[in-house]
Amino acid sequence: MSFLKDFKAFAMRGNVIDMAVGVIIGGAFGKIVTSVVNDIIMPPIGLLVGGVNFTDLKLVMKPAELNEAGEEIVAAVTLNYGNFLQQTFDFLIIAFSIFLFISLIKKVSDRMKTEEPAPEPAPAPAPEPSNEEKLLAEIRDLLKKEK
Repeated sequence: MSFLKDFKAFAMRGNVIDMAVGVIIGGAFGKIVTSVVNDIIMPPIGLLVGGVNFTDLKLVMKPAELNEAGEEIVAAVTLNYGNFLQQTFDFLIIAFSIFLFISLIKKVSDRMKTEEPAPEPAPAPAPEPSNEEKLLAEIRDLLKKEK
């Protein structure tokens, strides 16, 4: 029974829940960036390099074996470096996007810390009492003593 209590305490700890939310949002963010890379960035780059699709780039190490009818009986052995290039490019864009996002959050956070309300100015000192006021204060004090 103690094991279940320990597991519940672990699973409900704030850091674990925050991490789970971060992983879920990170996965969704990764899909968005992958779409941006595959659908917006890579087509123009592929056009610039002669219509090459990076994921199709490969080095054939051993060609496929065909029978007399031309059907493939043993698949070719290939080194798919194009897919590696695509995944590396995706990673770099995701890492750069996260860097920009974290930098933006840090700037906003720093700005909020420095924009604390200024303390209210201290009240101005009371003006020096006039001679009349001093005389009236002395009379008041004398009357208090007589009572």
